Amino acid sequence: MRSTAGTVEQALIAPRYLAGGGDPGWVTVPLRRAFGWSYGHDPLMPRVILTSPDQLTQLRIDPDPDNPWWTIRHARNGAKPAWAATFGARTPVEIIAAFTDALTDPAKPATPAADPYAPLREAKWDTPRHLYGLASPDGIAHVEDEGDQWLIETALTQQPTIWRAYFTPGTPTHLITAVTRSLADRAPVARDPNNIPGFARDRMSISTRRVPAADVASALERRVSALAARHRTPPAAATAPHVPPPRRTR
Repeated sequence: MRSTAGTVEQALIAPRYLAGGGDPGWVTVPLRRAFGWSYGHDPLMPRVILTSPDQLTQLRIDPDPDNPWWTIRHARNGAKPAWAATFGARTPVEIIAAFTDALTDPAKPATPAADPYAPLREAKWDTPRHLYGLASPDGIAHVEDEGDQWLIETALTQQPTIWRAYFTPGTPTHLITAVTRSLADRAPVARDPNNIPGFARDRMSISTRRVPAADVASALERRVSALAARHRTPPAAATAPHVPPPRRTR
């Protein structure tokens, strides 16, 4: 980012699904520092492997242009089946973070999660012609389900896919809903003006602003602290109603 007298220039890009990947640390650093995921390091392989403390979930980042870069796998746990979620290299980290933030949320949903389509309908997504599921108003992003497996794809007409996300059967619905909520969010995401993706420039809204360099530098730290606090705070216990002691009788 270009800096001047303690400030840096920042680009705001909308829709967020066209903003490009961003900094992977937005996802990996909180998992490591706020939630204690262990880091498996292989100096001979350009990959990242993080494993949850209970050893049930693993996140892998493999820089392979022919396969999804991000893979999150959860092992079978009792009666709950194994599942996996994958995201392409150009998936904005804010959308992947919505998934991992929901995954690590200590406040598990007490009731079945909302329909993953619900946030999209609220954002005026509609069923495209000759297709299933819902498409964004600009027609670039498309979400569909087949049974209990889900696919998200972003692509321009007659152009290669920009990025794709896939959720296998068994993926908890509230995690998919967290992704569709982020996908439908109209708020722009911030990027370095020097790293704005070259694809779909004419389909993006791009504005720039100058912000304090210290705010940009501390954004990830603030995110880690907020998630760590959420993780440490136990759910509020229900207060038992006051029952007066029985009256003594003669």
